[in-house]
Amino acid sequence: MSQNHPVLTLTLQATAAVNAQTFVDYTGATSAAGGNAAGVARTNANPGDLFPADTLGTTVVIAGAAITAGQRLQSDANGNAIPKAAGVAVAVALEAASAQGQTIEVSLIPN
Repeated sequence: MSQNHPVLTLTLQATAAVNAQTFVDYTGATSAAGGNAAGVARTNANPGDLFPADTLGTTVVIAGAAITAGQRLQSDANGNAIPKAAGVAVAVALEAASAQGQTIEVSLIPN
């Protein structure tokens, strides 16, 4: 059951188009593949728009691949969650995803 319990939600300004439930960086853009993430966007945003991003606690993110509960996650090029390979760990999966496109609850790792 995907749900979110954010401890801290910040308002960011989009510098590029942002999709809801994807990892975003502190510049207000989608996180780079394997890069740092400020958190997860709660809404879609166009350049210049203000949008809420969960930065601490748990939130819901789109899976970019199959994921096992307990896996450390990184962002892919679309801001989706994938199992950590060589990137920065930005979250831990609290539930599994069997396929790309599913939403899962994650615990965010500040970085």
